[in-house]
Amino acid sequence: MAITLVTGARGQVGRGVIARLHAAGHAVRAASARPADVTVPDDVECAELALDRPETFESALRDVRQVFLYPQPAGIHAFAEAAEAAGVEHVVLLSSSSVLGSDAENDALASHSLLVERALAASDLTSTFLRPDAFASNSLGWAYFIGRGLPIQLAHPDAHIAPIHPDDLADITAEALTGSSLTGSAPVLTGPESLTFREQLATLAGALGHEIPVERISRAEAEEQMGRRMPAPAVTSLLNLWEAATHGPAPVHDTTLTLLGRPARTYHQWAQENTAAFARL
Repeated sequence: MAITLVTGARGQVGRGVIARLHAAGHAVRAASARPADVTVPDDVECAELALDRPETFESALRDVRQVFLYPQPAGIHAFAEAAEAAGVEHVVLLSSSSVLGSDAENDALASHSLLVERALAASDLTSTFLRPDAFASNSLGWAYFIGRGLPIQLAHPDAHIAPIHPDDLADITAEALTGSSLTGSAPVLTGPESLTFREQLATLAGALGHEIPVERISRAEAEEQMGRRMPAPAVTSLLNLWEAATHGPAPVHDTTLTLLGRPARTYHQWAQENTAAFARL
């Protein structure tokens, strides 16, 4: 039986894709650089796969016909060659809408996905590029502060985004792997509505039943805070993106409604589902 290889099996989207494929009776193999840390149904095989370690390719790709791939530039050319040699026919890449930016090649975040897209496009593999914008689950970055009753400090609290529910992304990915309607396409994926960070926090506050204070801080202060947990180029990229997003509503692109004929999950729904993550300590 032809197997679908799902990389990033420890991630939220990867786990969702595995669950959907398994429930539908498809043969699936979960891949991770740390397979011992992967939690999957008992009859789902796990494999070690690290794109910067070509020695892991052969066993992971054995009998595989489709791959769900997280974007990792290191080793992507060698992986594409190995996939072709193994008989892989289709790769679905979790890319990013940032690749469409005017300076994507020089953007710390966009270039990460763009390099992988280009490597796959240069190969003989049929490739589908899923380009989500912001994830609703990015809000989990606020959980530490909300749980402790601390204000959320933002340089651009009125930046607009259209966050996609991770379950919608998993649904679309599963369709890309099991159907033909998305094969070879490159849809930009968003949630069904544009919300500012301030509006997202108000939605979370409503779900939690208490206020969440929001404080505007300077860009320099934001750079210092964000720089504690991510590289400076990524901080610059995000702050530039959010500054540009303050000028009007974010565009709503493809959703499960336009692609699958099912209503898109809202940010309000995500907030209601994840109140435990923000519980006060």
